[in-house]
Amino acid sequence: MVPEVIDVPAALAAEQVKYNGPAGHAFITALPDRAQSFLDRWQLRLDGPSMHGVSALVLPVTTTDDTRAVLKLQLLDEESAGEPVALRLWNGDHAVRLLRHDEPTGTMLLERLDPTRMLSHLDDVHEAVLVLADLLARLTTLPAPKDMRRLDDIAHAMLEQTPRALAHVPDPADRRLIADCAAALGEVVSDPGDRLLHWDLHYENVLAADRAPWLAIDPKPLAGDPGFELLPAIANRYDPADVHWRFDALTATLGLDRERTRAWTLARVLQHCLWEIEDGRPPDPRRLETARLLRV
Repeated sequence: MVPEVIDVPAALAAEQVKYNGPAGHAFITALPDRAQSFLDRWQLRLDGPSMHGVSALVLPVTTTDDTRAVLKLQLLDEESAGEPVALRLWNGDHAVRLLRHDEPTGTMLLERLDPTRMLSHLDDVHEAVLVLADLLARLTTLPAPKDMRRLDDIAHAMLEQTPRALAHVPDPADRRLIADCAAALGEVVSDPGDRLLHWDLHYENVLAADRAPWLAIDPKPLAGDPGFELLPAIANRYDPADVHWRFDALTATLGLDRERTRAWTLARVLQHCLWEIEDGRPPDPRRLETARLLRV
């Protein structure tokens, strides 16, 4: 077979090096050969320009029977390892369908959706929030498999990290707010839940398809409480005046206990703050504002 021309976008290379250092550089260096090997092995033909997110190269392809699909190549890590597991369990129900998977590399062949019709393109943000709520209500009905990474472990690690992180927050009001988020997490940590969570369902991770109005893509799944799912829908396309409406709409659609869900949402804010502090940056003011609005 004649080798295809594999375009690795510079932006993807920069993101990989930024977030994954030498491992990201090695992944990018090997990516053209890896892509070509899967095109050959799975008898795929390139069918359009390369696409990418923060962590993956996505190549539009067609199969030998002219099925339109995408080849997704990514650096295998703790988050991405669970993606094919979750997609198999959802089996195309409100999520993109997995067609093939190579376990050693995490490479996947997925059904092709329409990247020009993204949920983030909807002008009506309230309509978009309700789409996310409906997807989450369906996706979180399944129990997570026993070997899925667990919110239980993540939550206890956050509580352990918080005292050290607070020492790097100079503003007293911000310190109190982050401590309040940790206190809220402490109230629910003993019951972390066991549902299969998408974890990263925001407006750019939902695409339209011919077989369904909207389908979820790119899960970073874990086992836990559905209340831990809400923050991306609240914090993306951010509007402080809309925080309470979004929280109410999401909790109502998913049928969640409000106070328990408030605690898990504050825990999700804590997670973001800990990441920022660990990277030597101040916590995102929008995340802190969201916590202040939900704390009262």
